Amino acid sequence: MSLNWTSIVFTIIAFLILYWLLTRYAFGPLFSVMEKRRQLVLQQMNEAAQTREQAAAYVEEQKQALQQARKEAYDIIEQSKQTGNKQAEQIIVQAKDEAVRLKDEAVREITSERNKAVAELRSEVGKASVQIASKLIQKEIKEDQVQGELVDQYLKEVGGKA
Repeated sequence: MSLNWTSIVFTIIAFLILYWLLTRYAFGPLFSVMEKRRQLVLQQMNEAAQTREQAAAYVEEQKQALQQARKEAYDIIEQSKQTGNKQAEQIIVQAKDEAVRLKDEAVREITSERNKAVAELRSEVGKASVQIASKLIQKEIKEDQVQGELVDQYLKEVGGKA
């Protein structure tokens, strides 16, 4: 088997021409497409990372907003409790003041009624005294005992009326 040098040289020359043609017209656009694809994949990976970071930041913001809303709700509840307690205390104070006012008014009415009763009783006692004196004068009894008995009798009558 002999080597055919001419065929080897032609094969090498054909290979080099083919390689040069492929390099000039095929490999450049092929590598360009592959580079564009690589850049697109990198860009999409970067965008995905940014989106993931934004989502994590958004979730954190939402957690903080929820926590703030809970705190505000708790503050509102506490404020409502305090307001309710203050209103209850005010109502109790007003009720006590009203009770004191009603008691004072009742005491004044009782005092007034008692004074009226005492005045009326004095008036009746005065009338009874005048009646006793007039009866004593009318009878003109000369004995001391009889006059004393009459006075006692009239006092008992007046005491029975009162």
